Amino acid sequence: MLLNDKEIRVALIEYLNNKANKPRRIIEELPVHRGNAIADVVTVHGEAHCYEIKGERDNINRLKVQGEFYNKSFNRITLVTTEKKLDEALAKAPVFWGVLIAFYHDGLIKFKYSRKAKINSMYDKELALTTLWRGELTQIDMNNQLDINKKVDKRVLAQKISEKINKAQTNKSIADLLAERVFNSY
Repeated sequence: MLLNDKEIRVALIEYLNNKANKPRRIIEELPVHRGNAIADVVTVHGEAHCYEIKGERDNINRLKVQGEFYNKSFNRITLVTTEKKLDEALAKAPVFWGVLIAFYHDGLIKFKYSRKAKINSMYDKELALTTLWRGELTQIDMNNQLDINKKVDKRVLAQKISEKINKAQTNKSIADLLAERVFNSY
């Protein structure tokens, strides 16, 4: 029985919600890096953690392009894949990415870590901030009394904020705003 993205996603969200350290929020399909990539699942704790799912029929080679965007936008990233794709995943995912294996056991999808996510040295505060909406960036500006010109565009606003607050403040601000975000439902 082949595990696909949709089945893994449903089971992954349940798995994450049942962890002892339950996330404040779980977001599906979050656009990152100015919309150049879409994170499959993002958990929000003290910072945002990206989970990229590759089922048995998915192409792990896509990680090369997607990974560049995730690497700039998230301090922690985990690839969720199957035992069949494990060797390829370990060879192609950056060494700081976690690798979580999805597998069937007694008719249920279970998970086990091949390796845990480590701090990402390629993380870019400015690009991570572009995950937020303009109004959310303005809120960071006001909360931190940064006094950035309100007429600058979103990209410049993200740049100015990243110059004025440190990595920990950036991660906390992004996490807090994503946890509060109201998504449109259609």
